[in-house]
Amino acid sequence: MQAIVFLLCVNLQGTHGAASSSESDFKAMTCGSVKDVYKNAACCGTPDKSSNLQVVPAPETKLFKSNPCAGKKPYDATPGDGYFNNINCTLENGVVNALEQAGANVTAGYQGDLDATGRVPINTSYLEAGLCPVNVHWHLGAEHYSAGQFDDDGVGPADSRRLAADARLGFRCHHYDASDSRFTTEYNWQHCVDTHVGETYEVHWPHSAAGMCGTPYQYQSPFYDGVFCVDGIISLNPLNTYEKIGVQSQVFTIINDDDYYYPDLVRGMIVDGDYGADMAKYTGSTTGTSRNNEICSRYTPITWQVDRKCHVISASTFDKMCADMKLMADDMSSDLYPHGARELVADEFAANNQQRL
Repeated sequence: MQAIVFLLCVNLQGTHGAASSSESDFKAMTCGSVKDVYKNAACCGTPDKSSNLQVVPAPETKLFKSNPCAGKKPYDATPGDGYFNNINCTLENGVVNALEQAGANVTAGYQGDLDATGRVPINTSYLEAGLCPVNVHWHLGAEHYSAGQFDDDGVGPADSRRLAADARLGFRCHHYDASDSRFTTEYNWQHCVDTHVGETYEVHWPHSAAGMCGTPYQYQSPFYDGVFCVDGIISLNPLNTYEKIGVQSQVFTIINDDDYYYPDLVRGMIVDGDYGADMAKYTGSTTGTSRNNEICSRYTPITWQVDRKCHVISASTFDKMCADMKLMADDMSSDLYPHGARELVADEFAANNQQRL
């Protein structure tokens, strides 16, 4: 037999029992581990039997080594002006000092108070608008609010050890059932870090017309490097950021049940049946816990397309996503764990252009 250089990527039947690993890099399996996998799958004497496993190579070197997007995150509009630094949301006299923010309330019928006249969110798919995904990451709980779907009445595991270190918990969905072992039996995570069965996560797929679309460097961490990679496309004057930058958002509760397995969560949100059927589209900003209702983001306005419903997804789907992230040309290890959730944007900072499509 030739030397084995494969890494177990995903167990498609769902794996139980072990805690998540803090390792963020690919490591090849030992020959003994491969032997154990072979035996546990009862493959001996049955070469045509499905092992219910997928394998991917664990290379020590990569073909491409020069990342054209590295360091492309902008801090200035003109050299040294610090334009993109966070700012106070209001002036001392209470006047709003920032453009529209995210994540907002996306309940059907909601409109914010901030006048975003003339800034129309992208209403087609991002693909049709010439944007490609440049990153995927997720937040602990939902940053958006959708009444009856992910809101103040949502539920999840009570064990605080399930929460990522120093990450703020956002809104939760209503799917979690403490009496159902599929929501309480931990998955044997191989690739995602500090991610847990039963918890709610909001997944974001930043898209950009200035990404290195269709190249090995399409996906980047931090996502800003991918969003602003190609020069001469995104402009503040004339302002076109909400036409050239967009984020897809979908909220999930993780279940340890591979009836809910989806093989490719890297390239964008799921659009099938109830998944992606009820969408809110509006203009807002980047999110994260460095912003709140006192400190606002200057990376605005951009288009948001948010699925209003919470969905159930298998833990193996998330782990497969993380395995795919590890294979990107850029190092995505900083996005293999849940980020904290920004507090819900106050009405005065939310755009009044929300559309239901």
